[in-house]
Amino acid sequence: MYPFSFTKAADTRSALAAGQRGGRYIAGGTTLVDLMRETVERPDTLVDISDLPLRDVTVTERGGLRIGALVRMAEAAAHPKVRTTYPVISQALELSASAQLRNMATIGGNIMQRTRCTYFRDVTAACNKREPGSGCAALEGFNRTHAILGTSDACVATHPSDVAVAFAALEATVHLMNPNGQERSVAFADFLLKPGGTPSREQALRQGELITAVEIPALPRPLKSGYLKVRDRQSYEFALTSAAVALHIRGGVIREAKVAAGGVGTVPWKLPAVERHLIGERPSKALWTAAAERSADGARPLRHNRFKADLLKRTIERQLRIVGGTA
Repeated sequence: MYPFSFTKAADTRSALAAGQRGGRYIAGGTTLVDLMRETVERPDTLVDISDLPLRDVTVTERGGLRIGALVRMAEAAAHPKVRTTYPVISQALELSASAQLRNMATIGGNIMQRTRCTYFRDVTAACNKREPGSGCAALEGFNRTHAILGTSDACVATHPSDVAVAFAALEATVHLMNPNGQERSVAFADFLLKPGGTPSREQALRQGELITAVEIPALPRPLKSGYLKVRDRQSYEFALTSAAVALHIRGGVIREAKVAAGGVGTVPWKLPAVERHLIGERPSKALWTAAAERSADGARPLRHNRFKADLLKRTIERQLRIVGGTA
C-alpha cells in the first residue's frame, strides 16, 4: 500500500473543501480500499464522508423517491417505500455482492465503482482505464465476461453495478454538489460515460463534486417491476446478463415500458428499441419474444463472448414475461 493521508469530514462544507484540494471521497470503502490494496488506485488523500447527513430515503413532491448517497445498500433494499414502489431496485440490491458488503457499501459508492475487468485490476496488463494510452489487453485476451454494447477500440469492460441497471431503466437523476455549495442534477444516462477515446473518465463529475442523492421520478401507477440476474453461479458473482424491467399496464395495454440491461454494456444499457416495441401493445408471449429480439441491436461480440447476444435476448424475454405476464 502506498502512503496516503486520511481525514474525516465533520460536515459537508469541510468535505467539499478537501475534495476541491484533490481528496478522494470514501464512505463504505468496499471498492476503493480493494483497488488501493491492488495498487490500481493510489490516492494521496482520502476524505471520510460517512458522517455527512446524506442517509435519508424520502418521497419527493411529485411522488418519486430520493435516496441519499450514504444510504447503505442493505438499508435501501429493505426500506418500505423502495420495496413497495420500486421493487426492481430492492431486487437489484439484494442480488448484489454479499450481505456483509451490502451492510457497508453505499448507494453513491455503488454507482461510482469501477469495472471488474481482470486486466484493469492486473497492473502488469495494458489497460486504458488504468493507464491512458497503454492499450486494451481484453480486446485480444480472454474476454468472455466483457461488453458487447457501447464498446470502443479503447475499452470493452463492463460496468459491474446491479442497482445502476435499475436506475438506468427508471431514468433516475444523480444530484451533485460542488465545492462552492452549488447543486446540479445529471440524468443517470449521462452520469456514467461510455469509453469512447477516453475510457479513464468514467463519470460526469467535476473536480471536488460530491454525490448527494439519486432520485427516481414518479411513474404512472400501477407499476410492476423486477430485476433478473444471470450469472455463472447462484451467489456472489457478477452478471453475465441482467434485466431491469418496469411496466405500466392499464386496461390490458402497456402504457409505459422501462427496460435496461446489465452485464453486456460498458455502462448500464437502456433499451429504447425494446420499450418502443412494447408501448401500446397487449401482453403476450409473442410480444415478449419480438421485443426482446431488439435488445442486442448494435452488439459487437468479441471472440469469447458471442453467446451474450442470444443470452441477453433470452434474459430480457424472460423478465418481460415475469413482470408483464401473458394475460
